[in-house]
Amino acid sequence: MEEARERGLPVVVGIDGSPSALEAARWAAREAARRRTGMQLISAFGWLETRHLHSAGLGVRFRETLMARTREEVSAAAEAAAEAAPGVEISERVIDGFPVPLLLAASRRASLVVLGDRGLGGFTSLLVGSVAIGLAAGAACPVVVVRGERPSDAGPVVVGVDGSEISDTALGFAFEAAATREVPLVTVHAWTDTVFEAAVAPLLDWDAIEADEHRVLAERLAGWGGKYPDVEVRRVVVQDRPAHALIEQASADGAQLVVVGSHGRGSAAGLVLGSVSHAVLHHSPCPVAVVRSERSAAGR
Repeated sequence: MEEARERGLPVVVGIDGSPSALEAARWAAREAARRRTGMQLISAFGWLETRHLHSAGLGVRFRETLMARTREEVSAAAEAAAEAAPGVEISERVIDGFPVPLLLAASRRASLVVLGDRGLGGFTSLLVGSVAIGLAAGAACPVVVVRGERPSDAGPVVVGVDGSEISDTALGFAFEAAATREVPLVTVHAWTDTVFEAAVAPLLDWDAIEADEHRVLAERLAGWGGKYPDVEVRRVVVQDRPAHALIEQASADGAQLVVVGSHGRGSAAGLVLGSVSHAVLHHSPCPVAVVRSERSAAGR
């Protein structure tokens, strides 16, 4: 029922007039076409009427100028989206306000929120580390940050699997993404990022540990093959730091999307993002989808 509900919801894009936002609009348009849904372009301008503007009678004129410029930026993004995916229904919204709370609110009525990885203009500094991080931690739906050069449409989807409920939710998103793109899914399980004491390491049965971690991944994947029989699944089990393993695998495979789970929680006043998803957002060679568990999203 939840999947059916989301299929009817639009893909929302944060627009700020930057080249990065235009690329996000193009990516989102292609994604909306795959999902057979519409997309909504949102831009916000927050401004304060200073005493000098008020005394000079320029406050209203300044606001109108900001709004006109913002509308032009959104229209340009709509044109870029229409060229990328003709036929997708596109709506435009220009709002007087600030980006994080407005996009958080929009995420409650969206299947996906898409952002560029850096920006300027109305969404001031729409850049990984500010708005994107805040949304990825607190949005009610998955968030995609479009980064890197546009990858090949033949590249696989890469997903991190750690055996938790959060990675199960990310797995579901990743399987669906691979299925709609008709590409392989690379599942990455980094089985330890712990540094053992030098005296202890020789005593460990590393083969047994590795075999056990292969079983962990196999257990997490059980059942997904029946739901997505046409998706080719590649399994990668590696002794490495999770974020590093994901970034390396995405680079090696020419991935078109990396999917990570998030422990994000809180409100607009206090947002937290897991260390792995945070690192991947900063260093991935391709777009990154951050997917929160249903329990985590409901607990905001």
